[in-house]
Amino acid sequence: MCGIIGYVGSRASKPLLLQGLQRLEYRGYDSAGIALLEEDGLEYVRAVGNLSFLKEAAGSNASVSTTGLGHTRWATHGGVTELNAHPLTPCDDRKMAIVLNGIVENYRELRDELKAAGHTFTSETDAEVVVHLLEDAYDGDLVEAMRAAYAKLEGHFTFVLIHHDHPNHLVGVRQGTPMVVGLGEGENFLASNLAAFLSETRRVQFPDDGEIASITPEGVTFTDATTGETVEHDVLEVDWDDDAAERSGYETFMLKEIFEQPEGVAETIGDRVRHGRLVLDGLGMSEEELRVLKRIVIVACGTAYHAGVVGRYAIEEWARVPVEPDIASEWIYRNPVIDPGTLVIGISQSGETRDTIQAMKLAREKGARTVAITNMMGSQITREVDSVLYTRTGLEVGVAASKTFTAQIALLFLIGLKLAQCRDTLPKEEVEFILDELYDLPSKMQRFLDADHPIEDIAQRFYDKPFFLYLGRHIGLPVALEGALKLKEISYIPTEGYSAGEMKHGPIALLEEGTPVVVVATRIHVYEKIVSNIQETRARGAHVIAIATDGNEDIQHHADDVIYVPDSPAFLQAALAILPLQLLAYRIARLRGLNVDQPRNLAKTVTVE
Repeated sequence: MCGIIGYVGSRASKPLLLQGLQRLEYRGYDSAGIALLEEDGLEYVRAVGNLSFLKEAAGSNASVSTTGLGHTRWATHGGVTELNAHPLTPCDDRKMAIVLNGIVENYRELRDELKAAGHTFTSETDAEVVVHLLEDAYDGDLVEAMRAAYAKLEGHFTFVLIHHDHPNHLVGVRQGTPMVVGLGEGENFLASNLAAFLSETRRVQFPDDGEIASITPEGVTFTDATTGETVEHDVLEVDWDDDAAERSGYETFMLKEIFEQPEGVAETIGDRVRHGRLVLDGLGMSEEELRVLKRIVIVACGTAYHAGVVGRYAIEEWARVPVEPDIASEWIYRNPVIDPGTLVIGISQSGETRDTIQAMKLAREKGARTVAITNMMGSQITREVDSVLYTRTGLEVGVAASKTFTAQIALLFLIGLKLAQCRDTLPKEEVEFILDELYDLPSKMQRFLDADHPIEDIAQRFYDKPFFLYLGRHIGLPVALEGALKLKEISYIPTEGYSAGEMKHGPIALLEEGTPVVVVATRIHVYEKIVSNIQETRARGAHVIAIATDGNEDIQHHADDVIYVPDSPAFLQAALAILPLQLLAYRIARLRGLNVDQPRNLAKTVTVE
């Protein structure tokens, strides 16, 4: 959740650090700071609030420093104050400093020990114990100091150390939260996410948990924090360019990413279909293993969980395998019943979602086969599973997920069809028909995005309403849940997403004259049931906004407003029906004057429990 950027090289570090922190704003933060290694000691600037306040505090004066650290903080221990902002310093605050992402679970015991030994603390954070441990352990060798401090820590964290006596040298360690090295020419970067330095280099290395990265302008070395042995890592080149982190003419990242969805789905399908056969090497399972599979569990959080529910409907229908989608943060504490006949699929856009990673670890411990669906090469979840399937959407900056949702469900559709082929649960002709429709899905998505719709008019009439109800049935239910999530997280309007068939068991009590009710009413076999639910809401004075399939004139007799999406097979409608819900939430939030890219209290990547 916090953001880290470090630089060593020959260029001035201050503008590079501020630029990197700006690229990490999407992760969510409430304060920020930088540390610069100057000739007479470390210099710090910290500020509460938006990054603009840090830039103002840092001033426009040039700095000769070519080594520095930057940080955006998401408060977990200690309030949102300048004293709690990073970088954090020990008793001798001119010599060393750290920035930390994550949580130190045993900080209370360590803090008591350090205070008893004479250390003075200046913040309320759990992270400050780390820099005092480093101060105690330092004896001229940064890596050895890091090893000594790491050995005493419990929790999940990444932290990076800067020391005045070691110019052009930064040292970082990771344990359960992300860290990536960026390799330049005569300069190198250390960050929590490659977006921080994407404009400078695309050559990266991903250290594993329990490894220390030591970077200088000349190169990078990796050390096992426990054994002290040197570790080697391949250099990878990511295929994103700097434009992926820029708005490309759109007013916000979120709007840009909504309109990038056709390309993201097309790339995710890509070459995985060859001559009518699906090639999903990332599943890591033979056709025989897929044939005898007994059960699938999908674990995820937030938007990824909703994608998993879409996947459940499609996989069960096509492959006749029982599928259980579950919220990762609940599943890991439930003592779940799984065995070697279970495939557990973990979905995480960032690959660093703490609860989903823990779920995948638990699944492997219990003997299940594990597959990750993620958008981030080299992320933590890829190390905790048997195999990985990547979505191919490029960098998603907006905190509210959009293009990764549709790419995730496209990949789940491919898994369902692959299973259907192996298990002979669908006729060959039907599989080929669905594959053809899936190939055509991006063009249908583009057609919708390019067309005119009454979304602006609807948003103008309802943006100031105090409550929305979203309803759906069958494949429309997870779409309604995701649409409701989009509205509440970027507009801050209380919104209930619910099964239309369950509405009478409570939520109908919330309806009054003029309550906006958004209903996913695309062409599926329960359409008549949905119409009945619409009539129930209108009888209570609600105003119904329906998402319907092109050509359905009947819906106009039942709904007050209709937004049409292109026709497609039932399950594939999820990728189309979500588009107007994303745009409706977007326009309502913008009319309320809100920053949709950085919703309050939210972070792009949830790396703490």
